[in-house]
Amino acid sequence: MSGEVAILGVGMHPWGKWGRNFVEYGVKAARDALKDAGIPWRDIQFISGGATVRCGYPGYVAGATFAQALGWQGAEVNTSYAACASGSQALAAARAKILSGGAEVALVVGADTTPKGFLAPSKGYRPEDPDWVRFHLGITNPTYFALYARRRMALYGATEQDFAAVKVKNAEHGLSNPYARYRKKFTIEEVLGSAMVADPLRLFQICATSDGGAAVVVSSLDYARRHARHAVRIAAISTVTPRYASGEVEMPDIATDSAAVVPAHSFRASLAKKAYEEAGIGPEDVSLAEVYDLASSMELDWMEYLGLCKTGEAEHLLRGGATRIGGRIPVNASGGLACFGEAVPAQALAQVCELTWQLRGTAGARQVEGARVGITANQGLFGHGSSVILKR
Repeated sequence: MSGEVAILGVGMHPWGKWGRNFVEYGVKAARDALKDAGIPWRDIQFISGGATVRCGYPGYVAGATFAQALGWQGAEVNTSYAACASGSQALAAARAKILSGGAEVALVVGADTTPKGFLAPSKGYRPEDPDWVRFHLGITNPTYFALYARRRMALYGATEQDFAAVKVKNAEHGLSNPYARYRKKFTIEEVLGSAMVADPLRLFQICATSDGGAAVVVSSLDYARRHARHAVRIAAISTVTPRYASGEVEMPDIATDSAAVVPAHSFRASLAKKAYEEAGIGPEDVSLAEVYDLASSMELDWMEYLGLCKTGEAEHLLRGGATRIGGRIPVNASGGLACFGEAVPAQALAQVCELTWQLRGTAGARQVEGARVGITANQGLFGHGSSVILKR
């Protein structure tokens, strides 16, 4: 049986610091997705929400919260939490429901309202919780972003100028994106002149926390055909967990096994490997990628984990312009998290929205010409991560 489902519609709420209830963002995105799909709300049979842990009980049961806000109409509901991969997990639940025959058409929604500053763990003394431990030790997000960056500099010769160039590229991409929070061009000098946060990463190289929402309407291929829709298809959703022993430290666990045998693929590389296997394609088939650039340096790592180039060669692609729109393999044509910031349950779905627009050929000034296959990448805490492949 084919594992593919159709994307009938997508919608987003602009990212920013609006200070309003997360439900408002999700409902706006959902209504836009339903309008884009041409499907009335009453026809949705399953609603899958990405949970937010910062917005109280309504955030814990996000699927039901959005269903209530849109108007109870009998649909089944689901809520998924997987940190930064929550949107992908919610999408995977909807796909599974459709492929099992339990529903023909589903709505997936993620939205968040975030505080200023870092995304701190819940309060309380929990020494068994690695997320709590890293904050107790002072290892906030920029600290381990910087550790990854220093690793890349030591192993592959990456420079601070390379990391700044990623920011400059993504800022140019996001300039025309109406949903992006930051729409401003930068020069390398401006990026390198911003305040140092965690050496070697500066303020303009680290993504902020944001409010925002995204939604996707998915259906069976039969349903799409009956409604005369030539839809973009989801070819794969990978949510594999790490394998230990590991040759890399996977934050926020801070430590790794010391056993001699190490798997052939790191956790992040295994996410893409599983997605490629499920879709029956390889990295050579990919037209563009939306990746998890919590810090500009991390984009270079993800290029290699997705197999877009060999290990240690990401800087070569960046310097040669291959990852720009118009280049061989554009990365973060949306502007990435550099332009959006983190709205945790929405960001994986926002990547799917961007790829859908790109594969439809409706992305406007940031359009990647001839795009046929797109891939996403996200990493969350506690072994969560995702990679989604879309095809047209």
